[in-house]
Amino acid sequence: MHRTAVPQSLPEFLAAQLGRIERSNQLRRRRGFSAMDGPRLRDAAGRDLRLFCSNDYLGLAAHPQLRAAWAQGVARYGVGSTSSQYINGHSCEISAFEEELAAYLGYPRALLFGSGYLVNTGVIDAFVGKQDHIISDALNHASLIDGCRLSGARVQRYAHADLAAAAAALAACGAAGQRMLISDGVFSMDGDVADLPGLAALAAAHQAWLMVDDAHGLGVLGPQGRGSFAAQGLGVEQVPVLTGTLGKSFGVYGAFVAGSADLIEYLAQVTRSVIFTTALPPALVASLRVALSLVQQADEARAHLQGLIAHFRAGLAALGLPDTGSQTPIQPLLVGSEEAALALSAALLERGFWVTAIRPPTVPPGTCRLRITLSAAHARTDVEDLLQALQQIMR
Repeated sequence: MHRTAVPQSLPEFLAAQLGRIERSNQLRRRRGFSAMDGPRLRDAAGRDLRLFCSNDYLGLAAHPQLRAAWAQGVARYGVGSTSSQYINGHSCEISAFEEELAAYLGYPRALLFGSGYLVNTGVIDAFVGKQDHIISDALNHASLIDGCRLSGARVQRYAHADLAAAAAALAACGAAGQRMLISDGVFSMDGDVADLPGLAALAAAHQAWLMVDDAHGLGVLGPQGRGSFAAQGLGVEQVPVLTGTLGKSFGVYGAFVAGSADLIEYLAQVTRSVIFTTALPPALVASLRVALSLVQQADEARAHLQGLIAHFRAGLAALGLPDTGSQTPIQPLLVGSEEAALALSAALLERGFWVTAIRPPTVPPGTCRLRITLSAAHARTDVEDLLQALQQIMR
């Protein structure tokens, strides 16, 4: 954050900082919506738009079975959990979901959290401190970056996806302290997949603990959508600390950490971001249990999604637009500057497409983009219409 040598009043400080943000074209505004049904929504201005920036990869957020499960849960439990899991908030729905999720992932146990930010900051803090070392991919999600900072550990960020750089950073840690090697499974802004076998081998060679956040791989990749780790043939032995979120492919909300029985028991005893927060409402968790069943049975939806990804990438190539090579639903369209990203987003909005411009600090300077995301709820014609709109704008 920008600092000044001379103390300022609070109004002066706020005016200066907001002016700086606006001048850099990094001012963020929340765009409201009044109705949504899968990849279609109505914004606050009353425009009907097609959504190409959500993380609802399997199109489950509007699924009738999830709506029914939530409504039935509200009728049975009410709308809130009313307390922490360690007071009276640990419903039978949470217990059942944790067991079912662990079995699905192939891990001994899982622990449910309120959000991906809470799980990543809490888990990292529970494992390492000032005398320990973290080796972290340079493009890891902000929740992982903040977890590293909050832990107080010595953090070394290695060049994105560079195993040699990660190995050098691990070798430089010295003999003292624990070592954590941390990576996204699927990187949220580029859509590329980490070399998890390579990272697992490095962790084993350097006595480090590997932690993988598979928020964007879960539901999409691997057998039954079990994630990027499963797609690469790994499990709890190679990835002892696995985190993920439940508001993307699962279409609901929440997050988890999975690991050995002792690892989860330890985290349940010490992780502040699960102990000192209100538990997820039982009705919501009841819908998560249904979502888990639907995700496991979604091979047809995953196949349709992969078809859309291939069709979109082929369309980009035909238009002469840059293709990052992503084989996941995250299809970034790099444009460079803040101004260009905002202009392209606005032009698409005029044509009925909601695609958010992504700018620093979310991505490095000079790499502003539209983060286009595809969903199994999209039809092939939706993708073709988006490509046609891009062609018209680029002319």
